[in-house]
Amino acid sequence: MGEPIVVVAAVIERNGEFLVAKRLTGTHLAGYWEFPGGKVHDGETREDALRREIAEELNTAIDGLEEIFHTSHDYADRTIDLYFYRGTLSGTPEPVLGQALRWIKRSDFPALEFPPADAELIALLVSGR
Repeated sequence: MGEPIVVVAAVIERNGEFLVAKRLTGTHLAGYWEFPGGKVHDGETREDALRREIAEELNTAIDGLEEIFHTSHDYADRTIDLYFYRGTLSGTPEPVLGQALRWIKRSDFPALEFPPADAELIALLVSGR
């Protein structure tokens, strides 16, 4: 399958709710909900990649990045190394790419379909950690 794809995602919590985005049609795992983020490009640090992705996807900056969880997952066609960071948005998120955005409570996670790679982190969030 080749080298793992390094992916970063932001766990943004505000007033007890988490920001999630719906993956666009035509992308890997289209239609699933996810934490905003994306692939790390060659020469980028994970933090720089996450700042770039948040700017591209949400038209705002993110500050106070702190790595909170790391996992690897094998999909049928690729392996990903996934790093989750807590962070705070400096502005109001906008769906630049036309993606659906929602603020959800911990109790809402089980009702939405997330990529399998997110399952461990979501279990921790739902349990209040």
